[in-house]
Amino acid sequence: MGSCENDQFVVKFDGPIIVGAGPSGIAVAACLQENGVPSLVLERSDCIASLWQHKTYDRLKLHLPKQFCELPLFGYPKNFPKYPSKNQFVSYMEAYADHFGIKPRFGQSVGSAEFDFSKGVWRVNTQDSVYESRWLVVATGENAEAVVPEIVGVEKFEGVVRHTSEYKSGCEFRDQRVLVVGCGNSGWRLVWTFAVTMQVHVLPREMFGFTTFGIAMALLKWLPLRVVDKLILFMANLTLGNTDKLGLRRPKTGPLELKNATGKTPVLDTGALSLIKSGNIKVVEQGVREITKSGAKFMDGQEIAFESIVLATGYKSNVPFWLKGSDFFTDDGMPKTPFPNGWRGENGLYTVGFTRRGLLGTTCDALKIAKDVTDQWRSTICNSKHEFRSK
Repeated sequence: MGSCENDQFVVKFDGPIIVGAGPSGIAVAACLQENGVPSLVLERSDCIASLWQHKTYDRLKLHLPKQFCELPLFGYPKNFPKYPSKNQFVSYMEAYADHFGIKPRFGQSVGSAEFDFSKGVWRVNTQDSVYESRWLVVATGENAEAVVPEIVGVEKFEGVVRHTSEYKSGCEFRDQRVLVVGCGNSGWRLVWTFAVTMQVHVLPREMFGFTTFGIAMALLKWLPLRVVDKLILFMANLTLGNTDKLGLRRPKTGPLELKNATGKTPVLDTGALSLIKSGNIKVVEQGVREITKSGAKFMDGQEIAFESIVLATGYKSNVPFWLKGSDFFTDDGMPKTPFPNGWRGENGLYTVGFTRRGLLGTTCDALKIAKDVTDQWRSTICNSKHEFRSK
């Protein structure tokens, strides 16, 4: 149902409005659809999972086994490998949306969303419309905007500077000396031809025939997190050796505890460590002090020439820029209430994709949101029928 207001088209929607058509937003829409509740998904890009489709490199694969990366109610095809590729994951997302009949409205960039107390609805403003609903699901996630740090002197550099969101293939940097700034899984996957600076937990992707993540999840069912961290690090040292000797100093906080507290994911090694051991990749332990015309100066006084720089410095939430009048989120755009209770705010506000637990966290929150909204939806229908009969 729509009308015009101040030269903008107002769309009043009976079900929830979901901002973001990534895995989180699509998962909530699917769970709602399964319960018979309609939803309206708004997406600023031109496709679902736009981060995966437009801002990831060609040879990307899931860091975790597929059983830990499924969305609710619909699994991967049986013929998919243990670690699906970027294209396979995108095809899974598209099949998922088709299966549940989810058709987002693309090209809808949300400038603001705010609860209208006088009407009891959320008003979501895009460039050409205003959408109103009792419920708003924030599904833009932890990785909405690229983090591009301010590095002294970067404007002087004569080579190429790329954030990983713009990186597609190493072919562009063939036979070059390249500095990778950052130590997440994306940065680690790129260092097969690059120099790198990092301090990070490096873990084997698999240990003793089992995935490291799977081992950790199994142990957490029986043991405290810190005990599991010590066991994982003990087994990692047996498998990989002491990474401190390679210049890869581990943080004092354990990998799982650090992930829960900061969102910083431990790096799962897929071959880069052997290149460091062989000397093909140089690790610079100290951070970058300054970018020069032809390279970089580091905190320890070293100066090294590079032809290109890749910023594997990650992403951040953009919620503070568009969600107004709510104190549910921190200044960094993360829910103030930690997992597992950070999925619901006040006045019909929900959030999904902010758990720092990947798609497992998304699945958990999507199911909770769908149940909560469905209960309200059915209650509203029952009340409406009762009022009609009374008349």
